[in-house]
Amino acid sequence: MSLFELFWVFFYVGAFTIGGGLVAITFMQQEIVGRGLITAEEFFNMVAISESTPGPIGINMATYVGYRLHGPVGGVITTVGTVLPSLICIILIARYLGKFQERPAVKAAFYGLRAGTTGMIAVAAWQVIAVAILSLPAFAASGRVADLASWPALVLFIGVFILQRRLDWHPAFFILIGAVYGIVFL
Repeated sequence: MSLFELFWVFFYVGAFTIGGGLVAITFMQQEIVGRGLITAEEFFNMVAISESTPGPIGINMATYVGYRLHGPVGGVITTVGTVLPSLICIILIARYLGKFQERPAVKAAFYGLRAGTTGMIAVAAWQVIAVAILSLPAFAASGRVADLASWPALVLFIGVFILQRRLDWHPAFFILIGAVYGIVFL
């Protein structure tokens, strides 16, 4: 894929990623994995790395893919392609939203965007869970419940979920727990 095509793929992803980087995961997977630029396993490894590094996940992922395919120039091109639609939207919103924000149609549009975005985040979460925790192909082949999941990964997922809901610890601590747990048990 040329740099020009790569820019437009990421411009498209950036233009329709309403709701943040987690929504971008679904778009990026369709566009990048669907076109055969990287494998599904590479994609979800990229998600894990992007979640673990500072900065927005969508931009981290775009930069990683661009760099992987075309080096530093590709990283810059995909990053600009991802960010440019948001920049254009913010400029337009800052200019015109004050005049229109109380209109019923605008309020309804934002309500619908929140609900749709939540659905997209749920799809992204399911896709990550399916790769990181579940072993659906192994389960389909054997039919045994024991093959349904990576049980150590499931225990880590449940443990971090419960701890994060109950404790007011920094997310970096949970990322560290996951890394150490993975080294020891997975």
